Amino acid sequence: MAKVSVIGAGNVGATVANAILHMKFCSEVVLLDIKEGVSEGKALDMTQTAIQYGFNTKVTGVTNKYEATAKSDVVVITSGIPRKPGMTREELIGVNAGIVNGVVANVLKYSPKAIIVIIANPMDTMTYLTYKTAGIPKNRVIGMGGILDSSRFSTYLSQAMNVPQSDIQAMVIGGHGDTTMIPLIRFANYKGIPAQKMLTKKVAEKVVADTMVGGATLTKLLGTSAWYAPGASAAVLVKSIILNEHKTFPCCVALNGEYGQDDICIGVPVVLGKNGIEKIVKLDLNEEEKALFEKSAAAVKKTNSVLKEMGLVK
Repeated sequence: MAKVSVIGAGNVGATVANAILHMKFCSEVVLLDIKEGVSEGKALDMTQTAIQYGFNTKVTGVTNKYEATAKSDVVVITSGIPRKPGMTREELIGVNAGIVNGVVANVLKYSPKAIIVIIANPMDTMTYLTYKTAGIPKNRVIGMGGILDSSRFSTYLSQAMNVPQSDIQAMVIGGHGDTTMIPLIRFANYKGIPAQKMLTKKVAEKVVADTMVGGATLTKLLGTSAWYAPGASAAVLVKSIILNEHKTFPCCVALNGEYGQDDICIGVPVVLGKNGIEKIVKLDLNEEEKALFEKSAAAVKKTNSVLKEMGLVK
């Protein structure tokens, strides 16, 4: 049976682990954190819900004990710090790059065949860093951003159309950021009916705008980043890999010519299975959507350039 490790037991990491337990698709989950007792306590708390939720998955919490993650099939990395007041983008990237590099090295030491899922921010750049430095095939490095953004897109569409969210298909591509994501309103539909036929242009534009600031909206309300939807989004990504479901999700992946882009990790639809990224799906974008994607890619590459200026990648 499958084993999944989650690095970082904060709100997001703990929720990833908890969602995986509820989805019941693996035999073991390991939760690791650097703060003494946090992972152990949260793992014990989760274990005490097994009878209520009916799962048999073993969940273990450890403090900086990477050997406990050995032979993991998938490792989810949530480690990193949020941007603090007065902190520059370069400082945030520098700190989190050091954290992510160290985590990835430790993970691969004990699980050299693991598929790595990055949630740590800035997600596109941390995925790119891992892709460039980890020395593993690109199909095994995946950034979780597009699934979450697409979930938020579906929520706003559901509210605008007054229909069940589960009956909506919607996708967000591009960078995982307020100004870089691209909610594809032209592709969104409810039971095959295009969303644009059910919404006025003004309402459709508001749905797109609300989606793009979805993360910031929650941060303003909560005083911190969200965790329920990010956790569930990561869990469903891991589930498709472990169960070899071959489901299509937008994820941050390395592009080598696809969508006209090279030397970048950015959100596009991919098929996920036992090998991680099984296939990159090519959408038939129109000229406006292509222009938006190129603009998004340029912004992501500008952020990635900080890694190069710091000598972290070539």
